[in-house]
Amino acid sequence: MGVGSQFILGFHGATVPLWLRRFASQFGLGGVVLFDYDCQSKTYDNNIQAPAQLRALCSEIHALPGRPLIFIDQEGGKVRRLKDSRGFRLLPSAKALGAMSSDERLPLLTAACEEMSDLGIDFDLAPVVDLDINPNSPGLGAAERCISADPETVHGLVADFADAARVAGLMLCLKHYPGLGSARVDSHLDLTVIDVPSADQLALFYDLAPVVPGDAILVSHAIVPSWDKDRPVCMSPVALDPLRERLPDTLLISDDMQMQGLLKARSLPEACGDALAAGLDMLIIGGNISRISPEELASLATDLERRLTTDRAFAETLRIAERRVNARKP
Repeated sequence: MGVGSQFILGFHGATVPLWLRRFASQFGLGGVVLFDYDCQSKTYDNNIQAPAQLRALCSEIHALPGRPLIFIDQEGGKVRRLKDSRGFRLLPSAKALGAMSSDERLPLLTAACEEMSDLGIDFDLAPVVDLDINPNSPGLGAAERCISADPETVHGLVADFADAARVAGLMLCLKHYPGLGSARVDSHLDLTVIDVPSADQLALFYDLAPVVPGDAILVSHAIVPSWDKDRPVCMSPVALDPLRERLPDTLLISDDMQMQGLLKARSLPEACGDALAAGLDMLIIGGNISRISPEELASLATDLERRLTTDRAFAETLRIAERRVNARKP
């Protein structure tokens, strides 16, 4: 077992760096997440430059040990790493797509999914199924990332997205469990506390994850005090056990573990260990919100490997998680 199977890592640049090759060789690697924008330099000089360059990069990544899965955030609108200014397909926001008829949006979704699959991308970290409870939510509603406040409208768009992805051979990941549509802060920046999500909101995750290709859910860093006042959902067995009981085969992926809202509550090593022990299958460490050195990542993986030898329950949890990850690989 290689603990790298539980990591989805990001890197800077248009080609695979040497440190990532070494990490994959030593620890294995579950996946890679790609960005166009570099949050540190505040320029669009990161992994995605043009279609031909991206296709070559995806081939490089797939050739790494373990054939890592390739993830991207292509929700549409403001959150799309593949921009038409770089030669990619235009994809409207989730809110705009939700307002369209199925006949209007299906060609757009089909073209987007076919493009991602053709480039070599395995997983789109979309669609967002958070109900649009607070349209002014800074990280979601205000950015038109929510489809609608109406569960039926969300169901309709997800069904179209799933159909398009299935035909293209692309996998999808619903986000952000348990639903951040009511959030008053952006979890990229602040610790997010929310009320217990409605039954309608939870049902969207329970009902839709098994029917979208990839069968995956991205888990947020929100705290739901009546569930667990001390731990974010991503590392709380109290919050995750009911989800896992309902969806035993669903791939559970963390939101980026470098989000400042989470790191205000936990250190990165502590957060990663607790999240895996609580039942997450994969952890995103994008290295874009803030830089992380190869040495820090190697130390994190080494510490987790050491824990495997002393904590039998943790080792069994990761063995099952690795099996779920490998089930998504060709």
